[in-house]
Amino acid sequence: MTNLVVTATEFKAKCLELIDEVSAKGGTITVTKRGRSIATVEPVQPVRKRPFKSTMGSLKGKFEITDELLNCGLSDDWNVPRKK
Repeated sequence: MTNLVVTATEFKAKCLELIDEVSAKGGTITVTKRGRSIATVEPVQPVRKRPFKSTMGSLKGKFEITDELLNCGLSDDWNVPRKK
């Protein structure tokens, strides 16, 4: 099956059969209405799945945490006045 042209009425009546045929044999179906092409049906190309790539460790070596950041005291910044 290379290219089949059917009317919209015929496509409506034989839709599932025509879709199965396109899926099995390939090719396309052009649907017409009053002599004008209104749609084309063709099999879907298989999607190639990409292998899963983990993001674990992707930032390794991109930045450095210094001792200054780890040892800074923030206790003065958190003093909250309390009501008496």
